[in-house]
Amino acid sequence: MKCIKYFVCALMLTLVATAKTYASTSSILIDAQSGNVLYADNADVRRYPASLTKLMTLYITFNALENGKLKLDDELKISYTAANRSPSRLGLTPGKTIDVKTAILATIIKSANDCATVLGESLAKDERSFAVLMTETARQLGMKNTTFKNASGLPNSQQKTTARDMAILAAAIYHHFPQYYSWFSIPEFTYQGKTYRTHNYLLKDFDGADGLKTGFTNAAGYNIITSAKRGNHRVIAVTMGHDTQDNRDKKVYTMMDKALTQMAQTDVIDSHKLAAAIDKTPAQKATKMASATSYLPKSSKGGNWAIQIGSFSNYNKAKGHAQKIKNKLSGKFAVRNTDIEKFTKNGQTLYRAKLVGLAQNDAKRACSLLKNNNQACMVTTHKPHSTYAQR
Repeated sequence: MKCIKYFVCALMLTLVATAKTYASTSSILIDAQSGNVLYADNADVRRYPASLTKLMTLYITFNALENGKLKLDDELKISYTAANRSPSRLGLTPGKTIDVKTAILATIIKSANDCATVLGESLAKDERSFAVLMTETARQLGMKNTTFKNASGLPNSQQKTTARDMAILAAAIYHHFPQYYSWFSIPEFTYQGKTYRTHNYLLKDFDGADGLKTGFTNAAGYNIITSAKRGNHRVIAVTMGHDTQDNRDKKVYTMMDKALTQMAQTDVIDSHKLAAAIDKTPAQKATKMASATSYLPKSSKGGNWAIQIGSFSNYNKAKGHAQKIKNKLSGKFAVRNTDIEKFTKNGQTLYRAKLVGLAQNDAKRACSLLKNNNQACMVTTHKPHSTYAQR
């Protein structure tokens, strides 16, 4: 009898724990430009990502393209393991090849598990090693509660993430790889005479939606990460664990619509009012909202790129301006140093202010942010040249 009582208690505890983790959904909404959290509900509950996992596979692939480790027309060999992944898949043949761009498009649009595996295997000795790289990259981006075990998101009891971590990943793709981001809005592609269409119906149903990824397994439920822009405002939304695709899409539609409507009306978002509008509950229940903490993706490691931010008639003005801009950006980007370059133009001595020691992607997105704030800038390569460098 005592054993039965202990068993029942243990079972009840298990059910309570399971209910806490999976009974309700998890959602988060962030301002894509500032990284501020606009709405959050169970955002740190760990869940199965399903095909949202593929976003990390794509992030690492984009990074390899930028670093020259891959080219879009490279032919990747298809392994027996990749070809025999469970659906959804493109139907690849072991021993043959597929080019990188096609594998990327199939991973995004078709959510092809075989293609995601091919990409992972091309960037590590095997998929298990690639999963280690995925998790390491997640930590570098600030995804504290995510563990990856494969490139595709196929079921694995140890492969888990949170809505917050997925928002960080989506923001990283948007900010670090703007040159590839538009691919997430492609509605269809054709391979060997057959046309495949996206599973992300928000692309046609929501005004301004332009990506990123859906996911589903029986254990995970229906998940989605999506982004939308209206006017000068962009949001990134994640919602996970829904029991139907329709409920998932309605939730994310409401999150983005309510936020973008508020953002069009005011520069200061009332998070409690927004939460109440999204949840359709009294405003006092919005206490589950996260504070407006920035969740912009962490910067890459330093590099040999610079941002030129102006020329001045004397050194002190150039130095002061460079330090001012560096201080503004240092919380979001790995700005290593300032540099003041002396040069002559039309017989006049001038001083060019630069922020230096950045990775290329950081330099591009930092310059983009400055331009959005009416600060002229230009991304260049950087070679140390003088004694004017300042920390």
